[in-house]
Amino acid sequence: MNVLIASSIDGEAIERLEQEHQVIRAFPNSSEESLHALIRDCEALVFRSGIRVSADLMGCAPRLKLLVRAGSGMDNLDVEYARKRGVQLVRIPQPSARAVAEMAFAFMLALSRRLLEADRSMRNGRWEKHEFSGYLLRDKTLGVVGIGNTGSCVAQMGVAWGMRVIGCVQHPSREREEGFCEKGIQMLEFDQVIANADYLSIHVPLKDNTRRLLDADALSRMKPGAYLINLARGGIVDEQALYESLTHNGGLRGAALDVHEHEGQGCMSPLAMLNNVILTPHIGAMAIDAQREIGQKVVEIIDAFANAHGSDAWQGKVAEVAQGYTRIQGEVNRG
Repeated sequence: MNVLIASSIDGEAIERLEQEHQVIRAFPNSSEESLHALIRDCEALVFRSGIRVSADLMGCAPRLKLLVRAGSGMDNLDVEYARKRGVQLVRIPQPSARAVAEMAFAFMLALSRRLLEADRSMRNGRWEKHEFSGYLLRDKTLGVVGIGNTGSCVAQMGVAWGMRVIGCVQHPSREREEGFCEKGIQMLEFDQVIANADYLSIHVPLKDNTRRLLDADALSRMKPGAYLINLARGGIVDEQALYESLTHNGGLRGAALDVHEHEGQGCMSPLAMLNNVILTPHIGAMAIDAQREIGQKVVEIIDAFANAHGSDAWQGKVAEVAQGYTRIQGEVNRG
Protein backbone atom coordinates (compact mmCIF):
# COMPACT_ATOMS: atom_id res chain seq x y z
CA MET A 1 0.00 0.00 0.00
CA ASN A 2 0.95 3.64 -0.38
CA VAL A 3 1.12 4.90 3.22
CA LEU A 4 1.46 8.50 4.38
CA ILE A 5 2.75 8.87 7.93
CA ALA A 6 1.73 12.37 8.94
CA SER A 7 2.85 12.18 12.58
CA SER A 8 5.92 10.78 14.25
CA ILE A 9 5.48 7.17 15.42
CA ASP A 10 7.93 4.55 16.67
CA GLY A 11 10.94 4.39 14.36
CA GLU A 12 11.11 0.61 14.31
CA ALA A 13 7.47 0.49 13.19
CA ILE A 14 8.21 2.82 10.29
CA GLU A 15 11.14 0.64 9.21
CA ARG A 16 8.89 -2.44 9.25
CA LEU A 17 6.27 -0.64 7.16
CA GLU A 18 8.92 0.40 4.64
CA GLN A 19 9.84 -3.24 4.08
CA GLU A 20 6.34 -4.07 2.75
CA HIS A 21 4.79 -0.79 1.63
CA GLN A 22 5.51 2.48 -0.13
CA VAL A 23 5.91 4.89 2.79
CA ILE A 24 6.07 8.68 2.79
CA ARG A 25 7.21 10.42 5.99
CA ALA A 26 5.57 13.83 6.28
CA PHE A 27 6.86 14.71 9.75
CA PRO A 28 8.42 16.63 11.46
CA ASN A 29 7.29 19.55 9.29
CA SER A 30 3.89 18.28 8.23
CA SER A 31 2.11 21.52 7.40
CA GLU A 32 -1.41 21.38 5.97
CA GLU A 33 -0.07 22.57 2.63
CA SER A 34 2.59 19.85 2.46
CA LEU A 35 0.08 17.15 3.42
CA HIS A 36 -2.22 18.17 0.56
CA ALA A 37 0.62 17.53 -1.88
CA LEU A 38 1.83 14.28 -0.31
CA ILE A 39 -1.51 12.54 0.20
CA ARG A 40 -2.64 12.49 -3.44
CA ASP A 41 -1.66 8.89 -4.26
CA CYS A 42 -1.94 7.48 -0.75
CA GLU A 43 -4.24 4.64 0.29
CA ALA A 44 -3.56 4.81 4.03
CA LEU A 45 -2.94 7.73 6.39
CA VAL A 46 -1.39 7.37 9.84
CA PHE A 47 -1.87 10.35 12.15
CA ARG A 48 -1.96 11.54 15.74
CA SER A 49 -3.26 14.65 17.50
CA GLY A 50 -1.89 17.86 16.06
CA ILE A 51 -2.71 16.81 12.49
CA ARG A 52 -6.05 18.07 11.17
CA VAL A 53 -7.57 15.46 8.86
CA SER A 54 -10.21 17.61 7.19
CA ALA A 55 -12.64 16.85 4.38
CA ASP A 56 -10.47 19.09 2.21
CA LEU A 57 -7.37 17.01 2.95
CA MET A 58 -9.10 13.68 2.37
CA GLY A 59 -10.64 15.09 -0.79
CA CYS A 60 -7.15 15.38 -2.25
CA ALA A 61 -6.70 11.60 -1.96
CA PRO A 62 -9.07 9.72 -4.29
CA ARG A 63 -7.39 6.39 -3.44
CA LEU A 64 -7.63 6.84 0.35
CA LYS A 65 -9.12 3.72 1.97
CA LEU A 66 -7.75 3.57 5.51
CA LEU A 67 -7.17 6.01 8.39
CA VAL A 68 -5.10 4.83 11.35
CA ARG A 69 -5.38 7.06 14.40
CA ALA A 70 -2.34 6.30 16.54
CA GLY A 71 -4.25 7.10 19.73
CA SER A 72 -7.88 7.73 20.64
CA GLY A 73 -9.14 11.30 20.17
CA MET A 74 -11.01 12.13 16.96
CA ASP A 75 -11.63 15.86 17.38
CA ASN A 76 -9.06 16.50 14.63
CA LEU A 77 -10.87 14.28 12.09
CA ASP A 78 -13.91 14.96 9.91
CA VAL A 79 -15.59 11.66 10.78
CA GLU A 80 -18.76 12.37 8.82
CA TYR A 81 -16.89 12.98 5.58
CA ALA A 82 -14.81 9.82 6.07
CA ARG A 83 -17.98 7.83 6.66
CA LYS A 84 -19.58 9.15 3.49
CA ARG A 85 -16.45 8.29 1.54
CA GLY A 86 -16.47 4.75 2.94
CA VAL A 87 -12.98 5.18 4.42
CA GLN A 88 -12.14 2.76 7.20
CA LEU A 89 -10.95 4.25 10.50
CA VAL A 90 -9.07 2.36 13.18
CA ARG A 91 -8.12 3.92 16.50
CA ILE A 92 -5.53 2.47 18.89
CA PRO A 93 -6.64 3.82 22.28
CA GLN A 94 -5.40 1.35 24.88
CA PRO A 95 -1.60 1.91 25.00
CA SER A 96 -1.95 5.69 25.17
CA ALA A 97 -4.79 5.38 27.69
CA ARG A 98 -2.50 3.59 30.13
CA ALA A 99 0.28 6.14 29.59
CA VAL A 100 -2.05 9.09 30.15
CA ALA A 101 -3.59 7.46 33.24
CA GLU A 102 -0.17 6.97 34.82
CA MET A 103 0.69 10.59 34.10
CA ALA A 104 -2.51 11.68 35.83
CA PHE A 105 -1.16 10.05 38.98
CA ALA A 106 2.27 11.59 38.44
CA PHE A 107 0.47 14.96 38.40
CA MET A 108 -1.55 14.14 41.52
CA LEU A 109 1.53 13.09 43.46
CA ALA A 110 3.59 16.07 42.30
CA LEU A 111 0.82 18.50 43.24
CA SER A 112 0.01 16.83 46.57
CA ARG A 113 3.61 16.72 47.74
CA ARG A 114 4.65 20.02 46.07
CA LEU A 115 7.55 18.26 44.36
CA LEU A 116 8.28 20.87 41.71
CA GLU A 117 8.33 23.69 44.26
CA ALA A 118 10.66 21.69 46.52
CA ASP A 119 12.92 20.93 43.57
CA ARG A 120 13.17 24.62 42.62
CA SER A 121 13.93 25.51 46.23
CA MET A 122 16.79 23.00 46.42
CA ARG A 123 18.25 24.27 43.13
CA ASN A 124 18.38 27.73 44.67
CA GLY A 125 20.47 26.43 47.57
CA ARG A 126 17.69 26.38 50.16
CA TRP A 127 16.81 23.57 52.60
CA GLU A 128 13.18 24.25 53.46
CA LYS A 129 12.14 20.85 54.76
CA HIS A 130 9.23 22.10 56.86
CA GLU A 131 7.85 24.37 54.15
CA PHE A 132 6.78 21.56 51.86
CA SER A 133 4.35 19.40 53.76
CA GLY A 134 1.66 17.83 51.59
CA TYR A 135 -1.18 15.34 51.40
CA LEU A 136 -1.67 11.60 50.91
CA LEU A 137 -3.83 10.33 48.07
CA ARG A 138 -5.27 7.54 50.20
CA ASP A 139 -8.82 8.19 51.47
CA LYS A 140 -9.18 11.26 49.26
CA THR A 141 -11.97 11.53 46.67
CA LEU A 142 -10.94 11.20 43.04
CA GLY A 143 -13.47 12.55 40.55
CA VAL A 144 -13.19 11.38 36.95
CA VAL A 145 -15.10 13.32 34.31
CA GLY A 146 -15.48 10.93 31.37
CA ILE A 147 -14.95 7.28 32.22
CA GLY A 148 -13.99 5.99 28.79
CA ASN A 149 -10.73 4.32 27.75
CA THR A 150 -8.45 6.64 29.71
CA GLY A 151 -10.87 7.67 32.44
CA SER A 152 -11.60 4.06 33.40
CA CYS A 153 -7.85 3.41 33.75
CA VAL A 154 -7.53 6.44 36.02
CA ALA A 155 -10.55 5.38 38.07
CA GLN A 156 -9.28 1.83 38.58
CA MET A 157 -5.84 3.11 39.56
CA GLY A 158 -7.57 5.38 42.09
CA VAL A 159 -9.32 2.39 43.64
CA ALA A 160 -5.95 0.60 43.88
CA TRP A 161 -4.48 3.65 45.67
CA GLY A 162 -7.22 3.46 48.29
CA MET A 163 -9.10 6.51 47.06
CA ARG A 164 -12.86 6.97 46.97
CA VAL A 165 -13.57 7.13 43.24
CA ILE A 166 -16.57 8.89 41.73
CA GLY A 167 -17.20 9.63 38.09
CA CYS A 168 -19.64 10.61 35.38
CA VAL A 169 -20.30 9.80 31.74
CA GLN A 170 -22.28 11.60 29.07
CA HIS A 171 -24.67 8.69 28.52
CA PRO A 172 -25.23 6.89 31.84
CA SER A 173 -27.11 3.60 32.04
CA ARG A 174 -27.99 1.13 34.77
CA GLU A 175 -25.76 -1.49 33.15
CA ARG A 176 -22.73 0.82 33.10
CA GLU A 177 -23.43 2.01 36.64
CA GLU A 178 -23.56 -1.56 37.94
CA GLY A 179 -20.38 -2.48 36.07
CA PHE A 180 -18.44 0.43 37.56
CA CYS A 181 -19.91 -0.23 41.00
CA GLU A 182 -18.46 -3.75 40.91
CA LYS A 183 -15.05 -2.15 40.40
CA GLY A 184 -15.49 0.24 43.33
CA ILE A 185 -16.39 3.28 41.22
CA GLN A 186 -19.51 5.29 42.06
CA MET A 187 -21.34 6.97 39.21
CA LEU A 188 -22.83 10.41 39.93
CA GLU A 189 -24.00 13.48 38.05
CA PHE A 190 -21.37 15.92 36.77
CA ASP A 191 -22.31 18.57 39.35
CA GLN A 192 -21.93 16.05 42.19
CA VAL A 193 -18.55 14.91 40.92
CA ILE A 194 -17.03 18.39 40.71
CA ALA A 195 -18.48 19.38 44.10
CA ASN A 196 -17.05 16.38 45.97
CA ALA A 197 -13.70 15.67 44.31
CA ASP A 198 -10.43 16.41 46.08
CA TYR A 199 -8.75 15.61 42.75
CA LEU A 200 -10.69 16.17 39.54
CA SER A 201 -9.27 14.47 36.44
CA ILE A 202 -10.71 15.38 33.01
CA HIS A 203 -10.97 12.72 30.28
CA VAL A 204 -13.60 13.80 27.76
CA PRO A 205 -13.20 14.64 24.05
CA LEU A 206 -13.39 18.25 22.90
CA LYS A 207 -16.83 18.78 21.37
CA ASP A 208 -19.32 21.62 21.28
CA ASN A 209 -20.90 20.41 24.54
CA THR A 210 -17.56 20.03 26.35
CA ARG A 211 -15.87 23.27 25.25
CA ARG A 212 -15.33 25.37 28.39
CA LEU A 213 -17.02 22.60 30.38
CA LEU A 214 -14.94 23.77 33.34
CA ASP A 215 -15.81 27.46 33.12
CA ALA A 216 -15.88 30.03 35.91
CA ASP A 217 -19.23 28.78 37.17
CA ALA A 218 -18.18 25.12 37.27
CA LEU A 219 -14.84 25.95 38.89
CA SER A 220 -16.60 27.99 41.58
CA ARG A 221 -18.63 24.91 42.47
CA MET A 222 -15.58 22.73 42.97
CA LYS A 223 -14.49 21.77 46.46
CA PRO A 224 -12.30 24.49 48.05
CA GLY A 225 -8.69 23.31 48.11
CA ALA A 226 -9.20 20.73 45.35
CA TYR A 227 -6.76 19.95 42.54
CA LEU A 228 -7.64 19.97 38.83
CA ILE A 229 -5.89 17.74 36.27
CA ASN A 230 -6.50 18.04 32.52
CA LEU A 231 -4.91 15.49 30.18
CA ALA A 232 -7.81 15.47 27.71
CA ARG A 233 -7.89 18.48 25.38
CA GLY A 234 -7.20 22.17 25.65
CA GLY A 235 -10.37 24.21 25.52
CA ILE A 236 -12.29 22.03 27.96
CA VAL A 237 -10.99 24.16 30.83
CA ASP A 238 -11.37 27.95 30.74
CA GLU A 239 -7.76 28.84 31.54
CA GLN A 240 -8.45 32.43 32.56
CA ALA A 241 -11.18 31.28 34.95
CA LEU A 242 -8.78 28.65 36.27
CA TYR A 243 -6.17 31.35 36.89
CA GLU A 244 -8.70 33.32 38.93
CA SER A 245 -9.65 30.28 41.00
CA LEU A 246 -6.00 29.36 41.68
CA THR A 247 -5.14 32.87 42.86
CA HIS A 248 -8.33 33.39 44.86
CA ASN A 249 -8.31 32.51 48.55
CA GLY A 250 -10.70 29.60 49.04
CA GLY A 251 -10.43 28.46 45.41
CA LEU A 252 -8.46 25.56 43.96
CA ARG A 253 -5.20 24.55 45.64
CA GLY A 254 -3.40 23.55 42.43
CA ALA A 255 -3.70 22.35 38.85
CA ALA A 256 -1.78 20.36 36.26
CA LEU A 257 -2.36 20.70 32.52
CA ASP A 258 -0.81 18.66 29.74
CA VAL A 259 -3.16 20.18 27.15
CA HIS A 260 -3.78 23.86 26.50
CA GLU A 261 -6.09 26.24 24.67
CA HIS A 262 -3.14 27.35 22.52
CA GLU A 263 -0.42 24.82 21.78
CA GLY A 264 2.80 25.00 19.81
CA GLN A 265 6.14 26.75 19.75
CA GLY A 266 6.01 30.21 21.30
CA CYS A 267 2.66 29.78 23.05
CA MET A 268 2.67 30.94 26.67
CA SER A 269 0.01 29.76 29.08
CA PRO A 270 -1.64 32.40 31.30
CA LEU A 271 -0.90 29.97 34.17
CA ALA A 272 2.86 29.90 33.59
CA MET A 273 3.72 32.26 36.45
CA LEU A 274 1.87 30.31 39.16
CA ASN A 275 3.89 28.05 41.48
CA ASN A 276 0.90 25.82 42.20
CA VAL A 277 0.53 24.81 38.55
CA ILE A 278 2.32 22.14 36.51
CA LEU A 279 2.42 22.61 32.73
CA THR A 280 3.65 20.04 30.20
CA PRO A 281 3.61 20.13 26.36
CA HIS A 282 0.95 17.47 25.53
CA ILE A 283 3.18 14.52 26.44
CA GLY A 284 0.64 12.33 28.23
CA ALA A 285 0.84 9.51 25.69
CA MET A 286 4.58 9.86 25.05
CA ALA A 287 5.76 6.93 27.15
CA ILE A 288 8.34 5.02 25.10
CA ASP A 289 6.70 1.68 25.91
CA ALA A 290 3.27 2.91 24.84
CA GLN A 291 4.56 4.41 21.59
CA ARG A 292 6.39 1.18 20.76
CA GLU A 293 3.17 -0.78 21.30
CA ILE A 294 1.15 1.67 19.20
CA GLY A 295 3.71 1.43 16.40
CA GLN A 296 3.50 -2.36 16.43
CA LYS A 297 -0.29 -2.20 16.16
CA VAL A 298 -0.09 0.32 13.28
CA VAL A 299 2.05 -2.16 11.33
CA GLU A 300 -0.30 -5.06 12.05
CA ILE A 301 -3.38 -3.06 11.03
CA ILE A 302 -1.91 -1.86 7.73
CA ASP A 303 -0.57 -5.33 6.90
CA ALA A 304 -3.95 -6.88 7.70
CA PHE A 305 -5.77 -4.32 5.58
CA ALA A 306 -3.42 -4.85 2.64
CA ASN A 307 -3.78 -8.63 2.81
CA ALA A 308 -7.46 -9.06 3.70
CA HIS A 309 -9.33 -5.88 2.78
CA GLY A 310 -13.11 -6.30 2.85
CA SER A 311 -13.07 -9.79 4.36
CA ASP A 312 -14.07 -11.17 7.74
CA ALA A 313 -10.37 -11.77 8.38
CA TRP A 314 -9.75 -8.01 8.17
CA GLN A 315 -12.48 -7.15 10.70
CA GLY A 316 -11.35 -9.92 13.04
CA LYS A 317 -7.76 -8.75 12.89
CA VAL A 318 -8.78 -5.17 13.69
CA ALA A 319 -10.78 -6.33 16.71
CA GLU A 320 -7.79 -8.35 17.88
CA VAL A 321 -5.14 -5.68 17.33
CA ALA A 322 -6.93 -2.44 18.18
CA GLN A 323 -9.14 -3.14 21.17
CA GLY A 324 -11.60 -0.28 21.34
CA TYR A 325 -11.54 0.32 17.60
CA THR A 326 -13.95 2.47 15.63
CA ARG A 327 -15.30 1.34 12.28
CA ILE A 328 -16.90 4.37 10.69
CA GLN A 329 -18.41 2.58 7.70
CA GLY A 330 -20.86 0.86 10.01
CA GLU A 331 -22.40 1.81 13.32
CA VAL A 332 -19.76 0.16 15.47
CA ASN A 333 -18.04 2.29 18.11
CA ARG A 334 -16.39 0.39 20.88
CA GLY A 335 -14.25 3.32 22.03
